Amino acid sequence: MRGFQVKKKQFFRNFMTIMLFGAVGTLISCSIISLGAMQFFKKMDIGPLDIGDYLAIGAIFAATDSVCTLQILNQDETPLLYSLVFGEGVVNDATSVVLFNAIQNFDLTNINATIAWDFFRNFMYLFVSSTMLGVLTGLISAYIIRKLYFGRHSTDREVALMMLMAYLSYMLAELFYLSGILTVFFCGIVMSHYTWHNVTESSRVTTKHSFATLSFVAETFIFLYVGMDALDIEKWRFVSDSPGTSVAVSSILLGLVMVGRAAFVFPLSFLSNLAKKSPNEKISFKQQFIIWWAGLMRGAVSMALAYNRFTSAGHTHLRGNAIMITSTITVVLFSTVLFGLMTQPLIKILLPHPKHQSRSMTISSDPTTPKSFTVPLLGEAQDSLDDLGGQDIGRPSSIRALLTTPTHTVHRYWRKFDNAFMRPLFGGRGFVPFVPGSPTERHPQNQWQ
Repeated sequence: MRGFQVKKKQFFRNFMTIMLFGAVGTLISCSIISLGAMQFFKKMDIGPLDIGDYLAIGAIFAATDSVCTLQILNQDETPLLYSLVFGEGVVNDATSVVLFNAIQNFDLTNINATIAWDFFRNFMYLFVSSTMLGVLTGLISAYIIRKLYFGRHSTDREVALMMLMAYLSYMLAELFYLSGILTVFFCGIVMSHYTWHNVTESSRVTTKHSFATLSFVAETFIFLYVGMDALDIEKWRFVSDSPGTSVAVSSILLGLVMVGRAAFVFPLSFLSNLAKKSPNEKISFKQQFIIWWAGLMRGAVSMALAYNRFTSAGHTHLRGNAIMITSTITVVLFSTVLFGLMTQPLIKILLPHPKHQSRSMTISSDPTTPKSFTVPLLGEAQDSLDDLGGQDIGRPSSIRALLTTPTHTVHRYWRKFDNAFMRPLFGGRGFVPFVPGSPTERHPQNQWQ
C-alpha cells in the first residue's frame, strides 16, 4: 500500500538521502543496538543468548514506525521532511526485514571473514532480488491491462487484478525466501506509475479509495493486535519473579534505540548537506531532530521479528525468550504512546504552522493521482510536464555539478528512457490506450494528466 501511495517524484529526488538513512543508517543502528545489548545483557540474568540472538535484537529494534509523525506532517508544507521521514521508514522496514532474514540463514556462533562476506552477499542478494521481483511483477500487471483484453471495461476485474498482482508479488517473494515487504513496496511504485494510468477512470477512483482504506484498516488492526497481545498473561508470568530485570531490559533497549538513531541521523544529514548547494534542499537541525524523533517509535515490524526469533522454542518455556518478548511489547507500547503523544506539540514548536497557506496546497489536489484526496502521489503541477519532457534539465557542466546534483541528472536520463521505451510498452500517463466507450476516453484531456 505504501508503495502505491508514495509521492514518487519527491521520493526519487531525495533518493540518495533516503537510502543513506534507510539502508546505511539502519545498519549503523543495528550494530550499535547489538553491541550495546551484548555488553549489558551479558551482565544480567536473562537467560542464554548467542551472537545470533544479539544481532537479531539489533535488527528487531532498528525497525522504525513513523506512522504518527506522517499523520501530523503535511507534505505540501514540508515536502523535503515528509519525503525523508516516509522514505526512510519504508526503506528501514525493508532493510530490517532483509537483515533479519540474513541473520536467520547463517550460523553466526563462529564469525570469520568468510562468514562475514557470505552474510554481506546474502544481504545484498535479498535486497536486490526483492526489489527486482517487485518491479517485474508491477510491469507484468501493467502489460496485462494495457496489451491484453483481460478485464477491460470492468471496474471489478481491473481493481481485482491490481490487488491480486500486488498480492502475487508478496507470495512470490515468500516462495523464493525474499523480502515480501520490499517486493510489495516496489511493485506498488511501478503499478502507480504504469498500471494505474491504464485502467478506466472509475477503476482509478475505486483503487484510490480502496487502497487507502485497506492501508488504514491494516495499520489499525496491527495496533489492536499488539494491544491485545500485551494482555496475554501467560508470557508475563515468567518475568513476574524479577520485574526489575524486565524493566531494566526495556529501559536499556529504549536507550540503545535513541543512541542508535542519533548515531546516524545527524552525521548522515551532515554528509547529505555537503552534496547540496541550495539551502532549501539542505536538512536543517530542526528537521534532523524531527527525523530522529520520528524513528524512535517501534511498531508491527519489531513485534513480528521478535516473535519470529524468540518464540521458535516457545516463549512459555524459556525465560530469556519471555523477557525479550515482553520487553519488545513494552518498548513498542511505551514508544508509540509516549513519543506519539509528544510528536504533534514537538512539531508545532520546531516547525510553526505558516500563517498563509502555500499556493501548492491548491495545485496539488490533482484528481488523477491515486491518493490525491489526502496525499498527492505525483506532487507539483509541474510533474506532468516533467514526465512528458516539457521541462528539460540541463546537463551537468562539470564533475562537481554531477556530484552535487546526481538525482537531477539521473531523473533526466530516466525520463528520456521512460518516454522512449517503457511507457509505449507498459502505458502510463500520456500513453493511455484507446478503449472505445471507456470513461477515460470521454475526456481526451485526461490522457495528458
